Amino acid sequence: QLQLVESGGGLVQPGGPLRLSCEASGFGFEDYTITWFRQAPGKAREGVSCITAAGSTWYADSGNPRSIISRDNHKKTVLLQMANLGPEDTAVYFCAAGRHLLSGCKEPRLSDYWGQGTQVTVSS
Repeated sequence: QLQLVESGGGLVQPGGPLRLSCEASGFGFEDYTITWFRQAPGKAREGVSCITAAGSTWYADSGNPRSIISRDNHKKTVLLQMANLGPEDTAVYFCAAGRHLLSGCKEPRLSDYWGQGTQVTVSS
């Protein structure tokens, strides 16, 4: 079983960067795909980026990449770095762990463990 805790949210200036951290405790972290989801008010939860146990990555914005995801299995941490944020990036950001492949990164139902979320607000 894993416990996940997100950090790094807060108020971000338009055009600014974001660095979110997901720290895990428990066993088996290295075997899980870790996905960052976000949910804006009134909208469905959506996948932002994920990284598999093997280190393969997926980004929702692959057509206009602004994000980098990385993991450190020794530290049981996944980082998500985003650049050039806009108001549309305002949301609660969650990290989640599941035993699935890249193709499952858009599906919240495939993640078994979730963090409590961290609010990101992009505003001047």
